[in-house]
Amino acid sequence: MAMLWRWIPASDPNGPVYYKGWYHLFYQYNRNAAVWGNIAWGHAISRDLVHWIHLPIAMVPDSWYDVNGVWTGSATILPTGELVMLYTGSTNVTTQVQCLAFPADPSDPLLLRWFKHPSNPVILSPPPTVLPHDFRDPTTAWVDPFDPSAFLLAIGSKDDTDGQHAGVAYVYRTHDFLSYELLSGRLHEVTGTGMWECVDFFPISVGGKIGLETSEWAEDGVRHVLKVSLDDDRHDYYAIGTYNASKNRWMADDKKKDVGIGLRYDWGKFYAAKTFYDKEKRRRVLWGWVGETDSERSDVSKGWASLMSIPRTVLFDSQTGSNLLFWPVEEVDLLRTTVYHFAGVTVSPGSVVPLSTPAAAQVDIEAEFELDPSALAAAALEVDVGYNCTTSGGAAGRGLLGPFGLLVLADKDLAEQTAAYFYVARAADGGLRTHFCQDETRSSRASDIVKSVVGHPVPVIDGEALTVRILVDHSIVESFAQGGRSAITSRVYPTQAFNAARVFIFNNATNASVKAKSVKVWEMDSTFNHNHREQNLRC
Repeated sequence: MAMLWRWIPASDPNGPVYYKGWYHLFYQYNRNAAVWGNIAWGHAISRDLVHWIHLPIAMVPDSWYDVNGVWTGSATILPTGELVMLYTGSTNVTTQVQCLAFPADPSDPLLLRWFKHPSNPVILSPPPTVLPHDFRDPTTAWVDPFDPSAFLLAIGSKDDTDGQHAGVAYVYRTHDFLSYELLSGRLHEVTGTGMWECVDFFPISVGGKIGLETSEWAEDGVRHVLKVSLDDDRHDYYAIGTYNASKNRWMADDKKKDVGIGLRYDWGKFYAAKTFYDKEKRRRVLWGWVGETDSERSDVSKGWASLMSIPRTVLFDSQTGSNLLFWPVEEVDLLRTTVYHFAGVTVSPGSVVPLSTPAAAQVDIEAEFELDPSALAAAALEVDVGYNCTTSGGAAGRGLLGPFGLLVLADKDLAEQTAAYFYVARAADGGLRTHFCQDETRSSRASDIVKSVVGHPVPVIDGEALTVRILVDHSIVESFAQGGRSAITSRVYPTQAFNAARVFIFNNATNASVKAKSVKVWEMDSTFNHNHREQNLRC
């Protein structure tokens, strides 16, 4: 079900775009081994974002300006309908330059052949104070609000002047995608965050109903999201803020949640994410690279490495006003087959309840939990302060109001399990704070795996039930809490549970029963379908 790329290896999603009836996704690809190196652009297409067809490699490192790698880039659809692709080339002296490519045959909906412009590189040198190997990953371009004939785009970098180790996004203006002007100032920078790569910059509607085209511009009702991938810690961070195009400045709404120090797209194994605007369904769609957590030796042995996440829609959370919502695209629901529904299951403290389903290695789960209001009120002054998903004991720990949730990819004896759970603790202001976490520490008996407990507090509106959706696909678990306010992706490798996976509800709270008001478990079809391939290649 998850999007498996035989990278050998595959990473950063590149240039996602909808073009002439097809969704296109390019990605970093090594043709020779299941390790990093010799990076070309792999290419896959889909009609529906869930069934994918792999096409021939789109671009290979064959010129002095990209001989050490055709690195990450973005697609821009011009008002004329033309498609251009900007990407970073790693040169023969391992410096980073920006390059232009476009379809060799624009009438071909499959975009099978690509042409690198003879003027490459179109941006040869980074801005002053930037080292030549710290300058990469151009964004999708947007129309200059004050000059409709010009386009703007951002490129990630860092500035180590005076030891500030600042992550920086610079903006360039172009009229023809061949010559570029570096705008004065910086779009944004945050001291101490280090190299910003895979920058993404796009508008978001505060109404939270639809996605916006990248060039959408309005004084009211529109905010802008700035997302970066931090090379220092390998996580994707975002913030919501205000874009002042006349001053080439973007400012975060909340400086305490600024880029690189605040919110993340996903609290698990998720990096180098990129969005695009799907004009057919008026939505913004997000992909992230889900890397491996086993050893490189294991990757070489199995002959492939890494996956792409399930594509997710991105909306502004109009209820909280402070975060985005991430949710699997609606097409994922089409993979659902048989459903098993469990309602009103009360789980006493310290208990585990198995759910009667067939093997659950590939399932879609939606669950809704409720804590007894009287237990919440009684425990409000007693629950612990300072809970942290990463450091506070994981799913096996016990507190007054948690942890509780679901165990997936579990064997019948619970020797292997991946836990997605809630934990209610007391915040510094005395109120209750809900944490959403994922515990991988017992996910596999294999010894060469990095196993973590990850997560973060998730906003819960007064009166809301606690809800989670979990997509399970053999070795990947993608979870979404509270309608997508928090997402966590885990890369796990069950051994005993691989072919006989089960689902359990658990409650490790010491002081409160938990009611699973509803748990629905759908069996899921595979995304691999030969008939689909044959039918949809008839253009």
